[in-house]
Amino acid sequence: MSAVPMVAIKAHQAQSFLNPPGPKVPAVLFYGTDAGLVSERAAQLAKLFAKRDQGEIIRLDDADLDNDPDRLIVELQTIPMFGGSKVVRATAGRRINAASLQPLLAEGALAANLIVEAGNLKPTDAMRAMFEKSPHAAAVACYGDEAADLEGLIRETLKAHGLAITPDARDMLLARMGADRALSRGEIEKLALYAAGRGEIQAADIEAVVGDASEMAIDRTLNAAVSGDAASAMAEFSRAMAAGESAQMIILAVQRHLQRLHRIRTQIDAGASFDDAIRQQRPPVHFKQKGALGLQCRLWNSERLTAALARTAKTARSARLSSSLEEAIAEELLLYLAATARPGAPTRPLTAHRH
Repeated sequence: MSAVPMVAIKAHQAQSFLNPPGPKVPAVLFYGTDAGLVSERAAQLAKLFAKRDQGEIIRLDDADLDNDPDRLIVELQTIPMFGGSKVVRATAGRRINAASLQPLLAEGALAANLIVEAGNLKPTDAMRAMFEKSPHAAAVACYGDEAADLEGLIRETLKAHGLAITPDARDMLLARMGADRALSRGEIEKLALYAAGRGEIQAADIEAVVGDASEMAIDRTLNAAVSGDAASAMAEFSRAMAAGESAQMIILAVQRHLQRLHRIRTQIDAGASFDDAIRQQRPPVHFKQKGALGLQCRLWNSERLTAALARTAKTARSARLSSSLEEAIAEELLLYLAATARPGAPTRPLTAHRH
């Protein structure tokens, strides 16, 4: 007996997999850290299936099945009265899971095309393993765009708006794109609207309109935590994770931020003014960060910063050793920092008096 072929589409193979006329298998799972890319590719395949097989697209999620638990099975096994083939686009959840789909995929009993969208799945996850091993299905990985993918996205989006872009502006734009496809496309669309009617986008346009999505997400997270705002820290951390950022990268960014804050606070304790301490920092402090650092210097003293740095170093080691728990470990650190930032009144004035 020959082995069942594995249909696991790697991230770099995804686009060719979605080229017309489309895959031969009737069921496809899209999964990965890039929620925007998962949704975009699912929509692309749904349109391709619908056009190829002359069918309608039906969207289903757990809420649709709460009142009608059998609807997914009925939709997938019912042949349309007037021909064609339905496309069922579903979101994985409590009811739409490996257990509910396994009988259909095992028997190849699909009368419709099935597209399932899911989050990041490990190789051992039941849903991913089932789609990869079934001869009637495929699983497509969707992770943060590589530079070549982003270049294609930039070229495609700007061409639709009748715009060109200079090489240095393109390089700057690539450097500022985040890990989430939908957010990246949104930034490019915003840039296109800003430059409408000019014909060509310059580096100055990038500087004026496009923020560094990755750095901004991390900065918002760590600034909220170190400023004592636990709720905002958790919300920004969740957004960063959903956009494909790494929990370990956020922990390392927190560590670098606390080191800089400790240097500034030490110089103030030694008699320097806040402005003098800021001017001495290398690399230079961005002017947008100055206000946040001023607040944090009032909230933290050197002793608590030393303790926080020790805690952060320990957290970084724990995250490396237990990568499956890195998000929970990072959350615990952020909550600790937020709680420690506001134990009482400000520690010392920013401008110390010289004697």
